[in-house]
Amino acid sequence: MDDTSQLDKPLTVVLGHDEIVIRRRYETASIANDFLIALWFLVGSVMFLYPSWEQDGVWLFILGSVQFLIRPTIRLASHIHLKRIPSSQWEG
Repeated sequence: MDDTSQLDKPLTVVLGHDEIVIRRRYETASIANDFLIALWFLVGSVMFLYPSWEQDGVWLFILGSVQFLIRPTIRLASHIHLKRIPSSQWEG
């Protein structure tokens, strides 16, 4: 089985009588990241309505901005896969 088909293989997590099946892991990670970005900016925006919570709101905006940097990293990782070359192949 090659690396590409291994990466596309679903991840299954069993929870009692139920199971969670995650397909297309990079796409799922990207969606989860986007959801968290939206959550941080929404909660941060509400915090700006209350002067005593403004500083916490700023930190949530910073957290959301950092996650904007993670977004292209996930996309790039979905296109580039590193494969370790056995040492016997590159030793002279």
